Amino acid sequence: MQITNDRQPDHPLKNLTPAQFMALGGNAVVYLRHIDGDRLGQLLPDLEAEAGEEYHIAVGADGSPLMVSDTEEALAEWLQSRNLGVVTVH
Repeated sequence: MQITNDRQPDHPLKNLTPAQFMALGGNAVVYLRHIDGDRLGQLLPDLEAEAGEEYHIAVGADGSPLMVSDTEEALAEWLQSRNLGVVTVH
């Protein structure tokens, strides 16, 4: 009888200490993702996000939100003015 484990292993970068991450250039990396208004409201309670609407967010590698937009174009324009590495989260 074979037992399988469907759980995916954690990616090694998820387990870095803040010092290890900064040594890799973590202060120059942002993650981009689409996020719905409900989730955005939970993440940033002071932001007036409409439930059911889709937003675009840039998040620093340390998890801090850097920019929120209702269009990809505005987020792209914001990114062009900065020297950052970009990772898209699906």
